[in-house]
Amino acid sequence: MAGVNKVILVGHLGRDPEVRHLEGGASVASFSLATTENYTDRDGNKQSQTEWHNVVMWRGLATIAERYLKKGSKIYVEGKLSTRSYEKDGITRYTTDVVAREMQMLDNRPEGQDSGYVPPTAADAPAAVNATPSAPSASPAATPTPDLSSTEGGNDDLPF
Repeated sequence: MAGVNKVILVGHLGRDPEVRHLEGGASVASFSLATTENYTDRDGNKQSQTEWHNVVMWRGLATIAERYLKKGSKIYVEGKLSTRSYEKDGITRYTTDVVAREMQMLDNRPEGQDSGYVPPTAADAPAAVNATPSAPSASPAATPTPDLSSTEGGNDDLPF
């Protein structure tokens, strides 16, 4: 059986995306994403644990991230884990990133407020949903939406 490398995250951006435009015309965006798990400990006290993930988006997804995402934005990300190494002060260090293949913005704009959001044009739409070409689906509603009804309130220690 072949291996599987798939990650699905729903969380909030910890900082604005940092976008670089490469010589060949490609763009790459990187940012941190916080996911929080709420649970009840043995004593019945509600607890929460926040994990921070490094997320990298390429090409069309990077363009969408640059244009629409900001610190605190809530998103759904699907991708794969990628580990790389680098040297700092003569010591080899390793870092693991989530390389996004798909992204969906989950923020709801309050009624009567104009957040500056402009829906992507038809040309932008495929990049907003999937960074790699795939077979057309029967309907746009076929993209799964995670069930967030079981999550509890936020964490006051988070910057958003």
